[in-house]
Amino acid sequence: MHAVAAVVLATSLLFSGVHQPAEVNYVALGDSYAAGLGAGDYDLASGACERSARAYSALWAAEHSATYTSVACNGASTADVISGQLSALSDATTLVTITVGGTDIGFSSVLTGCVLGSDAGCAARVRAAESAMTTSLSDALDRTYQAIRQHAPLATLVVVGYPRLFELGPCLFGLSLAKRTVLNEGADMLAGVIADRAKVAGALFADARPAFAGHGVCSGHPWIHGVTIPLESSYHPTATGQSAGYLPLLDSVAR
Repeated sequence: MHAVAAVVLATSLLFSGVHQPAEVNYVALGDSYAAGLGAGDYDLASGACERSARAYSALWAAEHSATYTSVACNGASTADVISGQLSALSDATTLVTITVGGTDIGFSSVLTGCVLGSDAGCAARVRAAESAMTTSLSDALDRTYQAIRQHAPLATLVVVGYPRLFELGPCLFGLSLAKRTVLNEGADMLAGVIADRAKVAGALFADARPAFAGHGVCSGHPWIHGVTIPLESSYHPTATGQSAGYLPLLDSVAR
């Protein structure tokens, strides 16, 4: 009787147009922004990669009851993704997210130079990074997205971008207006390059700049850390940045 009832139920669901949702097999790739550095609650097993249970990928996976693996790692470049993260992908992977590119253009050293140096020195560092964006980074992103496609041919690929770090209003203890302005200009160029290469790869681009607007460093309610102790969390999203900035952004794209 139970078997007969199951067949009847399955048949009725089929003809009523009601289907069981397909299981999402989700793999998160990328750098410290993808790992959730700055959000706390790190998985000790992830070691120096510092993967957080509060990262946007972990929050999205829990929200959608997805099968989930994160191999994102603090400091990862596009080359690191290709050499060390793609083994997590397979033909069974249905969703891949990636945030990467900041390490390739020297994100940490640019910010360190801007914090410690002059306005002119900061601008020079940003312009050098912008030059790398349109040359070596573009090629590196193309290789990375192509490699992801090869390892997970059936997956939806969502490229998640970086926010602007700063608000440009009064800032008592932050960087000068000139430094914040040029760094935001660099963030805009980076977003443009990543969006362009994602489009060429047939990937979806999730632009973090609108999601974090009004919540950069020097705002009344920042979702991005300023200079912190430990220093490595500096200029990374807070737990609120991951949950209120990145999570709704990913929700809007990965439906």
